[in-house]
Amino acid sequence: MPTHVVIGRGGTATATALSLAETGDRVRMVSRSGLGPTHPDVEPIALDALDTTALSEIATGASTVFNMAMPAYHTWPETVPPLFGSILSAAETVGADLVMLGNLYGYGPVDGVVSEQTPLSATGSKGVVRAAMWADALAAHEAGRLRVTEVRAGQFLGAGAVSVFSLFVQPAVLSGIPAKVPQELDLAHSYTAIGDAAAALVAVARDERSWGRAWHAPVITATVREIANRLAELADVAAPELVVLTDAEIAEFAEHDPFWTELFETKYMSHREFLVDDSAMRTTFGSTASKLDEVLAEVVAAGAAVRRSVPDAG
Repeated sequence: MPTHVVIGRGGTATATALSLAETGDRVRMVSRSGLGPTHPDVEPIALDALDTTALSEIATGASTVFNMAMPAYHTWPETVPPLFGSILSAAETVGADLVMLGNLYGYGPVDGVVSEQTPLSATGSKGVVRAAMWADALAAHEAGRLRVTEVRAGQFLGAGAVSVFSLFVQPAVLSGIPAKVPQELDLAHSYTAIGDAAAALVAVARDERSWGRAWHAPVITATVREIANRLAELADVAAPELVVLTDAEIAEFAEHDPFWTELFETKYMSHREFLVDDSAMRTTFGSTASKLDEVLAEVVAAGAAVRRSVPDAG
């Protein structure tokens, strides 16, 4: 049975590892913490993927390396290049294929629907570095050093997702308190369920047609308000109260947490309509997006959102 290395321990990495293991493949799941899901065919390994020599040893014999590593959001320009370079080098050293989990930042502001043929024209630091890492991997592929592909996902939804919606909207809605959102409420946006991203990653890893190009993960197109309202209905809680944060409020938060500063770079995604074409993934691999209700029902059933307690005013 094939062996794979999954680097990362977020929701999509976990879902990918389990998807591979449930079909009988063996998975070595690498993260600095060494945490991972409980499954007889998933081996969690504590390792900093910057250690190329140690990572190469762990990847020896693997058919595929999945790069789902995600450093702290505000550190990407400094931390992503050496980390991704180490992973690329290790995969090349052991002769494994490399599947990368990407995002949509590299495109920058776009008028109209984003496809895989849209130029990577971002000027912000996070978009530039993500585009550069794909360019480096693609150059290695074109030089015949290894085979690479990338799945680019939208903002994540689902149990275990980490995103603007899951962090700032989901828990507030389920707790019945106002949600303060750094995103416009009524503009269409393309989201990706973490289970759909995992399925897409597995699909491209197993198909000869995938290599040497990027693919868009299946997307659910909706507004923040639509998703929040449907989540409230499925959870049987009060209709949500949603408030858009102003730039001044975000700047004030940024004085205490560098995460907030980074949101200004991606205002072209959060404060404009941002739509993604996922037809290549659907027509080539038959991978389609889950229904929104299915994704949100999993959130409610899993208890992924923690209800905040409201102090007793009496």
